[in-house]
Amino acid sequence: MDKASETLQIAAAGLRAQASRMRVIAENVANADSTARTPDGDPYRRQIPVFDAVMDRELGARVVRMDDVRADQSDFRLVYEPGHPAADGEGYVKYPNVSSLIELMDMRDAQRSYEANLTMVEGTRRMLERTLDLLRR
Repeated sequence: MDKASETLQIAAAGLRAQASRMRVIAENVANADSTARTPDGDPYRRQIPVFDAVMDRELGARVVRMDDVRADQSDFRLVYEPGHPAADGEGYVKYPNVSSLIELMDMRDAQRSYEANLTMVEGTRRMLERTLDLLRR
């Protein structure tokens, strides 16, 4: 396998990992204002993607992949809303431990990493096209 193809596969692994990360972030944002169905239940818990560098024996290089998704164990937000159907005996409603600001920062970071991998793919493709042009002359 040539080096350009290996470069493309490593960048593709990065694209897949960042796309998976964006999916988890979208899930967190979508559930940011959900509540439990019952007063004693827990609402949605923020999910955190976990990445791992895996040795790809075919490539002979380490590539990134999303290894796992873990639940954030931080406390839920408590909001005083005595008329809410999910309010407990004291009138507090548990909301997910999702912060929109943190999710936006994570999304921006994932977007930049995705773009960096995409730039690597485009650069490698241009390099291959230029090489083919030189060989045709």
